[in-house]
Amino acid sequence: MRIIAGKYRGRRLKTPPSDRTRPTSDRLRETLFNVLAPRVEAARFLDLCAGTGAVGIEALSRGAQHVIFVDQSRQMCELIEQNVNALRLDEKGFEIANADAAEYLRRHTKKERRPLDIIFFDPPYATDYEVVLNLLGDDTMKLLSKDGIVIVEHHKKRDLPDVLGVLKRYRTLKQGDSVLSFYEAT
Repeated sequence: MRIIAGKYRGRRLKTPPSDRTRPTSDRLRETLFNVLAPRVEAARFLDLCAGTGAVGIEALSRGAQHVIFVDQSRQMCELIEQNVNALRLDEKGFEIANADAAEYLRRHTKKERRPLDIIFFDPPYATDYEVVLNLLGDDTMKLLSKDGIVIVEHHKKRDLPDVLGVLKRYRTLKQGDSVLSFYEAT
């Protein structure tokens, strides 16, 4: 795995030691960031179910102000830490949280944090997405900034709803077995 573009372009990332984690492919990350390009600069970015951290690191490489990496696996959090340390990233630009995605979202709103500009949610394909999707679409959570977006990576055979609370899907991109669904507040 490598960083596609930006400040750290071409740098290699450590990958997980087992096949249990399915990192977002270089090609799909490139497609994702071609769409996100105008939004990434100075963005507050949440990489939910971060795995290796490749998506969040790509965001930092392309100018995101702050990235929060969340993964429930301690091993993956350690791998993310190794990857960001290898790049000598400034600790003010990121944080790593070892937590379940839904648990993290609930805690995030209770800490009176600034809203996020981009939330990328890429759980294992066999996961039940519903709890997290309901939290993301809950207007009372105040997770997203005014023009914030949510991107969900999922298997092409999994149908996601067009509307998630206050979020409405406005775009889908298919590549191989993966689909990116883009949501914005209505």
